Amino acid sequence: MLPRHQDPIVAVATASGRGAVGIVRASGRDLRALIDALCGRPLEARRATYLPFADGAGGVIDQGLAIHFPAPHSYTGEEVLELQAHGGPVVLQLLLARCLEAGAAIGLRLAEPGEFTQRAFLNDKLDLAQAEAVSDLIEASTEAAARSAGRSLSGAFSSEINGLRDRLVGLRMLVEATLDFPEEEIDFLEKANARGRLNDIQDSVAAVLDRARHGALLREGIKVVIAGQPNVGKSSLLNALAGAELAIVTPIAGTTRDKVSETIQIEGVPVHVIDTAGLRDSDDEVERIGIARSWNEIEGADAVLFMHDLTRLGAPGYDAGEARIESRLPATLKSANRLLHVFNKADAAPAAGTGLVISARTGEGIEALRRQLLELAGWHAQPEGVFIARTRHVQALRRTGEHLQRAQAQAARADAALDLLAEELRLAHDALGEITGAFTPDDLLGEIFSRFCIGK
Repeated sequence: MLPRHQDPIVAVATASGRGAVGIVRASGRDLRALIDALCGRPLEARRATYLPFADGAGGVIDQGLAIHFPAPHSYTGEEVLELQAHGGPVVLQLLLARCLEAGAAIGLRLAEPGEFTQRAFLNDKLDLAQAEAVSDLIEASTEAAARSAGRSLSGAFSSEINGLRDRLVGLRMLVEATLDFPEEEIDFLEKANARGRLNDIQDSVAAVLDRARHGALLREGIKVVIAGQPNVGKSSLLNALAGAELAIVTPIAGTTRDKVSETIQIEGVPVHVIDTAGLRDSDDEVERIGIARSWNEIEGADAVLFMHDLTRLGAPGYDAGEARIESRLPATLKSANRLLHVFNKADAAPAAGTGLVISARTGEGIEALRRQLLELAGWHAQPEGVFIARTRHVQALRRTGEHLQRAQAQAARADAALDLLAEELRLAHDALGEITGAFTPDDLLGEIFSRFCIGK
């Protein structure tokens, strides 16, 4: 009996719903019986053939294109059959059922989420970073994210990581050779220029980390919460940033009872903006629920825009309300400079305060606010070579940098312990390997591929 990851599998490979074309994809070691049953004849390798797809009673399910990809020249590295039919859900389900019926003898089963791409990884058609880029390309919410995912899929990110690993391997070989042959009395740190090579690798890791952080921003975006007292212009600001009337705006305090969300793009970075209920004491049960949700959103925000009303500064009770809100804001927001004070209604009152002055009604200061949001996120102008990245990639690169810093500290000592230096270099090497899948636990692989769509 074959291991589960070698079972032949089949799935609908196109999105659910109706469309002009739908695809059923099968992958496995030997699909000849499946090809004969569905197509009625052998297929020429990698050439689309127009023919009827037969059901089990000699009838025809549909007519379309069949393409046979012999192993290893396929997406998965296994033998692959793709059936392109009309994109109605009933037609595709009939084709899928027929495939399962015809492939029962070879153990054909439904594919799990991401299993086709997982097999491409297991069969060395893609490394792990490239496999993740497949999902990222499908899910890209901006043009910049799609282009960056395409670069990662083509191997740009992996090439950077593999280059760093090769340089670390060279340095590790020198260190470990010195450990193995101490009688040679090689002054390793001087003659092999270990410090210089280590510094160069550390600088390169820092540069790749910076680009990976930008790639993670392109993929995941930032969550920005607009907070403040009622009627300070939070909903107007959301509408101004989105360029559409998304939230209801009235002079009545407490109009917004629940969060209103919209994703906008700033220089290709997805910014998930959330307008929240005004923060105040209220006897209205519904409004209290909305205010509680506002505080929950603030707790999980990457950045908070604390809105102030220039026309009400100094008014009875207003400043005390501002102070109460600010005292409840998470300390981490302030310590990490992720709290931005925004003074609204500049068109109706003179500027005051130490934050950003805007008018959500006229648009004054909105572009400056957009730039500050990017600064809060840590974004700066990048060359075209940014590649898509995930949080786990950023974390692995940070760990790599930490191990290299410890290695550098050892190398700088007059009585350097080469065994400790070698161990830190090994740990840095392993951390880099996690990105491309060279050293990746099976449970992490399962978590990664389970988030893919079925059929990919």
